[in-house]
Amino acid sequence: FVRSEWIGRTMYPVHFQSEIKEHADTFGQDPLLIAAIIRVESNFKEDAVSRKGALGIMQLMPDTAAWILEKEASFKGVTVQEAGSRADAGIRLGTWYIKELHRQFDGNLPVMLAAYNAGPTRVRQWLSDQVWDGSEQTVKDIPYGETRHYVQRVLYYYRKYQDVYDSL
Repeated sequence: FVRSEWIGRTMYPVHFQSEIKEHADTFGQDPLLIAAIIRVESNFKEDAVSRKGALGIMQLMPDTAAWILEKEASFKGVTVQEAGSRADAGIRLGTWYIKELHRQFDGNLPVMLAAYNAGPTRVRQWLSDQVWDGSEQTVKDIPYGETRHYVQRVLYYYRKYQDVYDSL
C-alpha cells in the first residue's frame, strides 16, 4: 500500500467485499456503487433495522424484500428475515433491486438512488409533475429532505470509493 491509499481505505472501508463483488457481478452493477449504498444505508451493519422498519445491510422494507423474492425465481429459499439479518442475503436482494431500478429508470443514477430511498412510484410522480428533472445538478429540487440528503450522500461515497479503490 502507498500511504495515501492506506489512509483512504482506512477512512472509507468496504466490508463484505467478496459478497458485494459476487452479487454486483451477477446482476451487472458496479460494486463500488453497492458499497456506497450500503455505507449510507447501514454503515455495513448486517442486521440493522431503521425506525421505519427497513431491514438489513441494504435497508430493504419488508414488503419490497417480499416483492423481490416473488419476482426473482433464483431466490427460492431466501426469506425476508434472512435479508434483514444476513449480509449475503441482504446484499443479494438489494443488488438485484438496484439492477431493477437501473432497468426502470434507464440507468439514471440520481433517479435510481431516489427511487431506492423514496420508492419508484413517488419518484415517477416527481418526474411527471416536473418537481424534479432527475439530474444530479438539480438534486436540490427533490421534495423530500431525507431523499435529497440520501442521494447526495450516496453520490459522495460512490465518488470517494472510486477515488480510493480501483475495484473490489
